[in-house]
Parts: sequence; structure tokens; C-alpha cells
Amino acid sequence: MSKEIQLKYGCNPNQKPSRIFMSAHSGTAELPLEVLNGRPGYINFLDALNSWQLVTELRKATGVPAAASFKHVSPAGAAIGLPLSDVLRQIYFVPADMALTPLACAYARARGADRMSSFGDFIALSDTCDLATAKLIQHEVSDGVIAPGYDADALEVLKSKRKGGYNIIQIDPAYVPDPIERKQVFGITFEQGRQSLPIDNDMISNVVTANKTLTDAQKRDLLISLITLKYTQSNSVCYVKDGQAIGVGAGQQSRIHCTRLAGGKADNWHLRQHEKVLSLPFRDTVGRPERDNAIDVYISEDWRDVLDDGRWQSLFTTRPEPLTREEKRAWLDTVTDVALGSDAFFPFPDNIERAKRSGVTCIAEPGGSIRDDLVIEKCNEYGIAMAFTGIRLFHH
Repeated sequence: MSKEIQLKYGCNPNQKPSRIFMSAHSGTAELPLEVLNGRPGYINFLDALNSWQLVTELRKATGVPAAASFKHVSPAGAAIGLPLSDVLRQIYFVPADMALTPLACAYARARGADRMSSFGDFIALSDTCDLATAKLIQHEVSDGVIAPGYDADALEVLKSKRKGGYNIIQIDPAYVPDPIERKQVFGITFEQGRQSLPIDNDMISNVVTANKTLTDAQKRDLLISLITLKYTQSNSVCYVKDGQAIGVGAGQQSRIHCTRLAGGKADNWHLRQHEKVLSLPFRDTVGRPERDNAIDVYISEDWRDVLDDGRWQSLFTTRPEPLTREEKRAWLDTVTDVALGSDAFFPFPDNIERAKRSGVTCIAEPGGSIRDDLVIEKCNEYGIAMAFTGIRLFHH
């Protein structure tokens, strides 16, 4: 471990000098991490350290290996290592005959939640990176990975990425930071206690709606949503399904815009499993990023951008039929058992209306709005179970 790491530059190329180091308040002179390969940058380290906290909390809360995919200091995806269905393998580009470990399943899910946003991500793994996980990472466009350790064969695979320049960070899993954190803005130092509040079942025990039943799966997914939000730029909401985030709405000034943004991403995740999308006749020469882009456009209202004459020929062997608005709505109307977390209270019931359209059946939010009664009433109208956590999870 070193005392500091000099960086090429800060957030932007003109912001020099740049480094990471341990301050006098930390109680140790050495960094709790080391770079095994590559040269991570300033934003890489911000992503790495935030995502590492997220996956370690997911691991502790669920007892299952976890992974996260970060971009610009917010998660594009986060998940635990539940097995993949055949359909999920297809939409996540995982070969049908590939043997997967729980950690590999977690990474496939985290990366697959929002593949457009995860392009060029920084990855966090809760457990020692194994060969199966490294092989999945090998074929994705990614900036780097942080983990508590790497199997020798996995490390060899990862070092081959980006012509040998792939960023690989190993962190000491026993490291505990100082309980007080500090940062500077405009030369002024801010100081606060770390957000170390544990997120567990006690936090979602105050169910305030007529429907007071939360299944074990719903509790798990609500915890995943809240832990994800704890490390997401506010305002934020997070939709979760079957152990993985499927839509994260981050950094919006308006709560309803968060709910719409994340809901749209969750809808896209479900629409990618529609039979028309699964059977798109891509040319063999079309790579993963191009397929992701084409699918994103195909399921949107801009589908003509990939299906008009002169455009579809470069992507498909034959012209696919559009996925109509009516077909999309019919497909999404079958979606259910989606969990939704919010880092602060819902000020109006319109958030519940939007959440319902994406299959939400349970919600966790702090409560505390002067219109809580209207929000609860709307949940009761749809039979949604909602827990008030009493805790705000702003992150900046």
C-alpha cells in the first residue's frame, strides 16, 4: 500500500495537480488500496470508492455476493448474485452454456440493468473476482474494477483488457474510515458524520398503508433499492426487480422527474425481454454497443431512426416490424412485483401513479410530507404496500 497516488489530472484535463492520499485525520498514513494494473483517474476513484461501499452493504444486508456498475458517481446498476433465466442470459449477452458463479450473476445483472448508461463503467465486486466474472467483464466496454481480491487466472484475463491498460484496484476489506468525513468547496472545508446508518428490515417495518404485507422477496428488493440510493446523487429513486436495480433516476431537482426517469429505464428493461426484441435479426457484424443502441432506439418513439429505409440495412438482415405503442403498453401491463425506493418523501401522489404504470407493488420512502395522507390514499387505491423509513438518504 502507498501513502499517495498521483493522478494524471482531476475531473478535467486542466485541473492539475491531482492526487489521492490519507489526511492527518484518517489515523493512518497508507491508502487502504493499491492499483494492480492501469492508471485510474480522479473520477475512476470516486466511482470505485462509492461503488465499493454499495456492494459491501448489499453483501452484508442479503448474504449474497453483489456487484455494481457506476458512471459519474452514481450507479447505473446494482445487483446480488441470483441465477439468470434464459431470457436474462440473452439480453445480458451471457452464453447459454457458460457456467456462472453467484458473483458473475451479480455482475451480469448490474451491467445489464441499463446497458446504455453502463457503457464505460467502473465495476465494484463484493467478493474476490473469479474467472467466470472476469470473462464477463472481458467482453464489456469498461474503465475498471475494484474488488477485495482477484484469483490469479481472473487477474490475468482482466490485465489483457484495453491493450493491457485496464484499471484494476484491490481494496482492503477490513478498512474502516474515520467517522467524520470532510471535503472542500471553494476553499471552504465541510465536515459531517459519515452516513453509516445500517439499512435493514427494521427500517422498512413501519408499513403505513392498508396493505401491510411485505413478502421476503419484497423486503429484499426494498433493501436493495435503499442501499443503492444511499450512494446515488440526489434527488433519486430506484426501481428493483428480482434482486437487481432495473431503473435508477439520479440527480434530478424534481422528485417526479426522478420517478419518470427511473420508471422509463425500468420499462426499457422489461421491453428488452419482449419477443420482438429478442428476435431482432441483427447482422453478425453488429457489436454489443451498437446492438444496445439499436435496441434502445427500437423500443422508443424514435424507432424510425433504425427502421427507415437506408438505416435498417446496416443493422439487420431483414427489416423488423416496429414494436407498436399498443404492444408496448400491453407488455408493460403484465409487469408486477417491482419494488420502489426513494431517498426523500414523495410530495405528491403523482409519483405513485407513475410507479404503478411500471408494475410497482411495494414502496419504501422516508415520509414526512404535508401530503403524506394523499400519497397513502393513492397507494391504497392500487393495493400498494408502503413503508415509511423515517430516514432521508440524500447523497452529494
